[in-house]
Amino acid sequence: MPSEFFNTSEVLEAILETIDEGIHVIDPKGQTIFYNGVAANHDGMKRSEVLGKPLLEAFPSLNHKSSTLLRVIKSEKPIYNYSQSYVNAHGRIIETLNTTLPIYVDGFMIGAIEIAKDYSSLKQLSERLADLESSLKTIKSPERKTTGNGLYSFTEILTSDKGFKGLISLGKKAARSTSSVLVYGESGVGKELFVQSIHQESSRSKEPFIAQNCAALPESLLESLLFGTAKGSYTGAVERQGLFELANGGTLFLDELQSMPIDLQAKLLRVLEDGFIRRIGGTKSVQVNVRIMAAMNIDPKKAVSENRLRPDLFYRLNVLSYELPPLRERIDDIELLSEHFISIFNSKLGLSIKGMDEKTKDFFRKYHWPGNVRELKHTIEFMMNHTENDVMNLEDLPQFLKKRNPSEKILPLREAMIEMETKLITEALLQTNGNVFQASKLLQIPRQTLQYKIKKHI
Repeated sequence: MPSEFFNTSEVLEAILETIDEGIHVIDPKGQTIFYNGVAANHDGMKRSEVLGKPLLEAFPSLNHKSSTLLRVIKSEKPIYNYSQSYVNAHGRIIETLNTTLPIYVDGFMIGAIEIAKDYSSLKQLSERLADLESSLKTIKSPERKTTGNGLYSFTEILTSDKGFKGLISLGKKAARSTSSVLVYGESGVGKELFVQSIHQESSRSKEPFIAQNCAALPESLLESLLFGTAKGSYTGAVERQGLFELANGGTLFLDELQSMPIDLQAKLLRVLEDGFIRRIGGTKSVQVNVRIMAAMNIDPKKAVSENRLRPDLFYRLNVLSYELPPLRERIDDIELLSEHFISIFNSKLGLSIKGMDEKTKDFFRKYHWPGNVRELKHTIEFMMNHTENDVMNLEDLPQFLKKRNPSEKILPLREAMIEMETKLITEALLQTNGNVFQASKLLQIPRQTLQYKIKKHI
């Protein structure tokens, strides 16, 4: 269609309708002038109930102080990543995470736009998880064997690498301590396995081990999940224990600590210092006896220099810190672990694969393994699901790995670029356990772009 037939406002509206986040725009008087379908779905409203109407008429539970849109109209200052809880016109509790910005034209503010993410369902899921953790804790038997709670122990960490064996010895010594632990290394090297093993070896082994990924939740939700909530602290809030209370007597493992917001890191530091927590909206402090173990997939010093980790928190955690080596630095472990995974999947899949041929073993030793042990495990599982032989060979490799075979001819540049793009996407998905949003952050591309490329290349 020729460009002269396009109407700029219609094109803009069409674009805003395709975005998978809620878009709500009001004018300076507080009247809604744009409201996309995603926003309506988030809010449990019909567009006709909101569009063209004053904001407080459409959402009577809000006021000039609680509405982020109206606050931005008044202050003319943006509000980033703010959680909002309110009741819609139909009595349903809505939870959103908003970024709200003033709109300027020629230096004059003409309104405010709000980009909202719905995390009502995510919040409910996290609260159900906390409830489940609580119920599991109440039925915990003091006679339970340490090997029967589903956690890993040091005896299950397979290695022939001298350096890694030294780390295991240090980990066993850490198990005798009550100090906090920091483990870091690339994704897939086995940080949680190492941390679980310390817990299993410790005097807390019969107490709870609770893990939480700090990158999985927005700040306000992560805070309430960790510290719990007091009744009435926000609309619909009930008295609920947080993970600190649920882990009392045991271990709380915080993965991807560098993703925890800086303000929340300060609260974590206070808990480490005095052992007291206070529920969100509560007035009394509760003492907890929890050992904190944390993990990071980047060097802590780099995280500090990039202002992703508070220096004081780093120094507090750095008493017992361990850097786990990547698989490419443990060459002898590649074959050892491959044989272990073949045995596991033979049993799981009802197969009788004998192993790999020498060319495949040689390829495994030379490959970089950016996804480390996790990538090796997934690769073995893929090969065993696809092979027609009792000894696997190079033809059984996943397509992106097969193209890494040095014996193959040089690809044309366009094909090589597609191969590299596919490889990076696959590695990002491996490192994030298939989480497209987290993978898009690693690759620094929009989530929609990544979803398109996955459909196109994988």
